[in-house]
Amino acid sequence: MLRFESVHFTYPGGVEALIDLSLSIEQGERIALVGENGAGKSTLAKHMNGLLKPGRGRVLVNGEDTRRKTVAQLAHIVGYVFQNPDEQLFSNTVQDEVAFGPRNLGFSPQEVEEMVRSALEAVGLQAAASEHPYDLLPAQRKLLGIASVYAMDTPVLVLDEPTMGLDLHGTRMVSSLLADCFSAGKTVILISHDLDFCAEHVERYIIMADGAVQLDAGIDSAFDDPGLLERAGLEPPQLARLARALGIQETPGTVVDFLAMWEKHRRRRSS
Repeated sequence: MLRFESVHFTYPGGVEALIDLSLSIEQGERIALVGENGAGKSTLAKHMNGLLKPGRGRVLVNGEDTRRKTVAQLAHIVGYVFQNPDEQLFSNTVQDEVAFGPRNLGFSPQEVEEMVRSALEAVGLQAAASEHPYDLLPAQRKLLGIASVYAMDTPVLVLDEPTMGLDLHGTRMVSSLLADCFSAGKTVILISHDLDFCAEHVERYIIMADGAVQLDAGIDSAFDDPGLLERAGLEPPQLARLARALGIQETPGTVVDFLAMWEKHRRRRSS
C-alpha cells in the first residue's frame, strides 16, 4: 500500500531529514513510528500524502508515484492528522470543519451528513457542532482535528502525536476510534512518544534516528537493544519494563497480556 524506495529528502536549509530510506507498509497494518525529535518521523509521514516529495528515490501509494499525484488526489487514500490541530483547522464551525474533507472527496450530501455525525460522536463533540473551532479548548481542538480526518474514511490514517494534550477521557476516545479503524481493516500509523499508548494498539514498531530506519520489528523484539533505544531517545513501555523486572521474557502490550504472562510465569516458577 505504501512503499519507500531509497528515499532522500533535504530541507531548503540543507538539513538531511531522510537518508536512503526504504520501507513497505501493507494494508491493515498497525504501526508505531517512533524516535526522538528530529529523527525524521514527521518528514517521512508527510511523504505518504504528498505534502513532501522525495529529492531522490520514490514513494509509491497504491503503486502510484507520489510525484505524479497531487495532495488532493492522495487525500483519497491517506488521511493525515497534524500534531498541532491549529495547523489544519480553518472553518467557521465545528460541523463545517468535519464536513470539508468528505465533501471535497465527492461524497453525497447524505453521506457527508452521516460521516460528520459519526465522527463528532466518536470524539464527543456533537454538542459543539455549531461552535467556532477556536472557541473550543485545546484538547477539544485536538479531537476535532482527528475527527475531521477520520470522517474522510481513507484506507490509511496517519496520526501525529494523537494523545498529546489529552486527558484520560480524551485518550480513551482516540482508542475507541482506532478500534473502529482496525475493525474496518484500515492501515493506521501512529507517530508518538507515548509508547504506553502505542503498545496497546500497534503490532509493528518502526524506530527512526538520524533520518533512517534503525529497527523494524514487532513488540516482542522492538525494545531488546538498550543502546538503540538510547540513541533513538526512547524508553520501553511501562508494562514491558515491569515484565522484564519480574523476569518475564515476553513483552506485553496490554494489562490483559501482562496478567496472562505473569500467571504463566508464576506457574512455571512453582512447578
